[in-house]
Amino acid sequence: MSAITISELPRHEGREVHLRGWLYNSRSSGKVQFLLVRDGTGVVQAVASLKVLGEAQFAEAGALTQESSLEVWGTVKADPRAPGGYELQLSRLHTVQRAEEYPISPKEHGIEFLLDHRHLWLRSSRQHAILAIRAEVIRAAREYLDDHGFVNCDTPILTPAACEGTTTLFRVEYYEEFSYLAQSGQLYNEATAAAFGKVYCFGPTFRAEKSKTRRHLTEFWMLEPEMAYADLDEVMRVEEELLTHVVGRVLERRRGELERLERDPARLEKVKPPFPRVAYTDAVRRLQEKGLPFEWGGDFGAPDEAALSEDHETPFFVHRYPTQVKPFYMEPDPLDGRVCLSVDCLAPEGYGEIVGGGQRIADLELLRARIREQGLPEQAFDWYLDLRKYGSVPHGGFGIGLERTVAWICGVEHVRECIPFPRTIYRTRP
Repeated sequence: MSAITISELPRHEGREVHLRGWLYNSRSSGKVQFLLVRDGTGVVQAVASLKVLGEAQFAEAGALTQESSLEVWGTVKADPRAPGGYELQLSRLHTVQRAEEYPISPKEHGIEFLLDHRHLWLRSSRQHAILAIRAEVIRAAREYLDDHGFVNCDTPILTPAACEGTTTLFRVEYYEEFSYLAQSGQLYNEATAAAFGKVYCFGPTFRAEKSKTRRHLTEFWMLEPEMAYADLDEVMRVEEELLTHVVGRVLERRRGELERLERDPARLEKVKPPFPRVAYTDAVRRLQEKGLPFEWGGDFGAPDEAALSEDHETPFFVHRYPTQVKPFYMEPDPLDGRVCLSVDCLAPEGYGEIVGGGQRIADLELLRARIREQGLPEQAFDWYLDLRKYGSVPHGGFGIGLERTVAWICGVEHVRECIPFPRTIYRTRP
């Protein structure tokens, strides 16, 4: 008999099946034991009866410890009281490995203890739910982009220059010289967009920021679409369509996980296009009206973004930031030289920026001047300048921070729970 997964049990009601997994928990009631077995696709209650199993197998079931690996055979029975609506009436079991005493118990543990044991903490129902939703977000985002003519073009992790600013680069030895861990794949996306029209990359990015907030990691994943012949309005349209599609897929396919996290789906059901659009100058005025000491020309911090989100129940755009607070490649606004055609998408409920993007500079001499103004090594950008010599067009794109997006969708406080193995300024283990 071939093994099936717990998620497949509804298709086998009344039949004998074979499952493989781990013991999540157990309790005993005299001559009956109730084993909660998980296999990564779900949890099922396996009922072990002394009468059916016999003394030896019943004793083997009783000797199982938390997270012991096992195989079980039994008949699937519908039971609305059981986890998942089905239980297994055991006819046989086999212990693959009896686990040692498990370090993570139902009692409260400190966050540092849990992060030290992240390799085991991942097995808990809450962490499992968050990472299952993360996987759904990735799947849905790729689905939208692939279905709308975007081509996945991978970009390098090792790069010769900065994309988001030289102060947050991780420098690594590269044979006889130095290279840097990628802050973004955007510059390379601009090259592939000139070849394919619409592209995206998805991978790890690195920022050597000495930030200890709930929104920052030193290694995080970013999805970055880029489009030729796209202006700022087109960038915002694609962003809102993509985010709406992703949230819709999570609601469709991961409601069980949202319930496990006690996330109110009604908040996510409000995510529909078009998203509100707020000019930076208007956002500054709102902050000042709320009593925050914010001056025009600065970049928003977490408290500022949280204050702005109080006025919105869905994601919203803040566009046309001052040129001085955005990267060198942002196209100036032709109607106001102080600002550029940039946009951030802020999530509601105080989660802040989850997407950043805008329209890129298309003019060769303007881009060269910006590189020089910021004291960047022009030689490192020679290939990037080439893109403005051979068929330059208006173009734009954006980057979605995966962990921040997952944190918002899940309603969890800290991004460190939204990646399997978080990296922060104090943590590179496990």
